[in-house]
Amino acid sequence: MGILLSFVLAAATASVPSPPPAAELSVAGATPTLSAAADEAPAPTADASVLPPPSPDTLLAIPPELKQLLRQKVTHFGAQEDRVQALVHLIFDEDALALRYSTEATHSVAETYQLRSANCLSFTLFFVALAREAGITARPQEVGQVLSWWQDQRTIYNFGHVNAQVRIDGRNGTVDLDASVLMDRRGPRVISDQRLFAHYYNNRGSELMAAGQNGPARAYYQQALRMDATLPNIWNNLGVLESREGNLPAAGRDYAQALVLNPAHVASLSNTINLYRRLGDNARADATLKYLEQIRAVDPFYQFMMGRQAESGGDYAGAISHYRRAVALYPAAHQFHFGLARVYFLSGNARLAEREMRRARDLGPENDRTRYQAKLDGLQRLERAGAIPSR
Repeated sequence: MGILLSFVLAAATASVPSPPPAAELSVAGATPTLSAAADEAPAPTADASVLPPPSPDTLLAIPPELKQLLRQKVTHFGAQEDRVQALVHLIFDEDALALRYSTEATHSVAETYQLRSANCLSFTLFFVALAREAGITARPQEVGQVLSWWQDQRTIYNFGHVNAQVRIDGRNGTVDLDASVLMDRRGPRVISDQRLFAHYYNNRGSELMAAGQNGPARAYYQQALRMDATLPNIWNNLGVLESREGNLPAAGRDYAQALVLNPAHVASLSNTINLYRRLGDNARADATLKYLEQIRAVDPFYQFMMGRQAESGGDYAGAISHYRRAVALYPAAHQFHFGLARVYFLSGNARLAEREMRRARDLGPENDRTRYQAKLDGLQRLERAGAIPSR
C-alpha cells in the first residue's frame, strides 16, 4: 500500500472523531497515521548525519548493476507487454528483487534497490525509472483518496496515493504496489515528474519532522515547493512545522495557502480548527468544523470508516446507516456492500445480508468473487438450517 504524507500524516484517519487531532500531516506514499499533538511533538534535535535534500536526478539514478539486470531479464523481449510482465517479475519475484512494502520507505531508486523495500511513492519512482530504461513508456499517476486493507484486515483511509501508468500498443494500464486499494471515483491522473519529486521531498520532510529533525525537514519542504508549489500537502506540513516551533501566524498562512489550492483539504481544515482553538477564536473554529463536517457527509470513504468504527463498537444500527450512506455515494465499491452485508447479518437480517453479499460478489474482481460466493453459500446454508432468521 502507499500514501502521500499530510500531517495528519497524509490523511485524517476517518475513525477520529471531530474535532480532529491537534496536528495532522499530509503525505503521499506512506501509511497515514495520526501524528502527535502539537504540544507533544518530538523535541527538535540536531543530527549531523542528515544530508541536504538530494537532487531530482539522483532520485531516479539507476545503479549500474541494476541496469545490467534489466538487460538480462527485461530488455531482450521485443513486445512491450512482455517487457512489462518481465519487469514486474523482476521487481517482485522471490528469486529476483523480491521488493517488499514498508510504511516509512520513502527511498530513491538506488536506495530501494539496496534495501528492497518501498512504499507506493518509492515504488512509483522505482518502476517508472526502470520502465523507461527498458524502453517502456511509463508515467507517474496520482490518486486523491484511497482505502487500503492491511493483511490483518485493518482498514486505512488516506488522502493521496501514487502509482505508475504504462502505455502498451496504444492502451494505458496501471501498475500498483498495492492491489488492495480502493481508489476514489475519479481514479488516477497522470502527473509530471516534478510533482512526483515534490511528493518525495514532502514525505521525507514529514518523516524527518516526526523524528524531531525540524531543520532538515524544513529544507525538504522548501525543496518540495521548488518542485511544485501547487501541492497542498506541502503547505499543510510546513504549517505543522511552524506550529510546532511556535510560529502560529506563519502556520495559519501555510494552512490558508493549502486551502486556496484545495478548499476540501481535510488535514489543513483540521489543523486550521486546532489553530483557531489555540488562539481562542472558537467562532471561526466552529464555522470551519461545520464546513469540514459537510465535506465528510459526502465523502464515501469517511462514511465507510465511520461504519467500521460503529460496527467495532457493536452499534449495528449506526454502522448500517454509515455503510448505506457510503454505498449511496459510491455504489460501485464492492467493499462497501460487503460491510453492509456483514452488519445486516450481525443484526439478524439475513435477507438483506444476502442481497448485499450478492452485490459485493457481482461488483468484485475475480479473486474476491470466489470469497464472496463462499460467504453467500454459508449464509444460505445457515438459513436453510434455521440457524438464522430470513426476515
